[in-house]
Amino acid sequence: MTKIVYLDCPTGIAGDMYLSALVDAGVPLDYLISQLEQLAITEEYQLSAYPLTHNGQVATKVEVQLSAKTPPHRHLPDLKTLIQQANLPQSVEDWSLEVFQQLGQAEAAVHGVSPDEVHFHEVGATDAIIDIVGTCLGLHWLGVEKIYCSPLPTGGGSVKAAHGRLPVPVPAVVKLWESRNVPIYSNGIEKELVTPTGAALAVTLAEGFGHAPAMTIQKVGLGAGTASLSLPNILRLWVGEITTAENLETVAVLETQIDDLSPQVLPYVQQLLFSAGALDVFTQAITMKKSRLGSLVTVICPVDKISECEAILFRETTTIGIRRQIQNRNALKREVQTVKTAYGEVRVKVAFLQGKVVNVQPEYEDCVRLAQQQQVALKKIQDSAIALFSASPN
Repeated sequence: MTKIVYLDCPTGIAGDMYLSALVDAGVPLDYLISQLEQLAITEEYQLSAYPLTHNGQVATKVEVQLSAKTPPHRHLPDLKTLIQQANLPQSVEDWSLEVFQQLGQAEAAVHGVSPDEVHFHEVGATDAIIDIVGTCLGLHWLGVEKIYCSPLPTGGGSVKAAHGRLPVPVPAVVKLWESRNVPIYSNGIEKELVTPTGAALAVTLAEGFGHAPAMTIQKVGLGAGTASLSLPNILRLWVGEITTAENLETVAVLETQIDDLSPQVLPYVQQLLFSAGALDVFTQAITMKKSRLGSLVTVICPVDKISECEAILFRETTTIGIRRQIQNRNALKREVQTVKTAYGEVRVKVAFLQGKVVNVQPEYEDCVRLAQQQQVALKKIQDSAIALFSASPN
């Protein structure tokens, strides 16, 4: 079974909320304090945790109290050195470095400088170090193997930053969302709901964004935010195991209906979409308004292929709107093997569930080619390939 975490973020995510939820889920504060001491910046802060109530719900609030009025401003190379010199578990070091790298790249893109030139005053250097490294330590302590995250709320309004007032979501957060095609929405709350630190942790560590995966929940950690909002300002961290999904992945489902395009164009569009990385493309005949006949085109693709697939649909068809959903897909492990039939070689797609073969399908194009060459029935070649595979040691 795979140990996973799902982040339910109805009021967004910040580094301290993520860390707070992990402590609430059972990560000992003393463990975090002792491990963080290896960063050699203990004189800059104090770490504490206490219960905080939002809208009648009690959650944990972990607070980083800065010892100095102005925390040191560090560049990305300084942070990397700080983390690499600490005697942290390897996975914690790797995760922490990658989170800061993603954050640095986002800030650099916004300010038009290189990542190494970025000052981390936008997120508060000491706060960010403790929140990011502490979160990675907490995930390591829980033995988490995969992380999934809900869609994130945009928030609204503006916030004061080192360069003046910025619109919410702040530019670095938007840049981080862009890097992973993060699904977002408005929950009507005009506040900063996703901080750069929280966004960096989410986009770097999460396998995908969408609905909760099929899982058995073992523990729920509640991490409190600071502000009182119309919704409980709590990040809910669900710890559990995937029991039914061997290869759970996040995919996008794109849909559009078309009634003013020749159906002859659709096979060409389908071919382009597959070449662009679509996992599946299919059409359905539908009846639209005024009884016009049309086609519903559905594309299933990886999240990072959304823009490319949508561009093909807009460019090659007459659609002017595409719906999208982010869903979890449980895909069986599969591999392609080759069998030598009396008519020639046929590739066979084999699917496995918990290490056992559960589905065998000869490659259609191979069977068609041999049927035409040998002048025998297509079904005969397909049956021969399946029989040979079943008779062979697997």
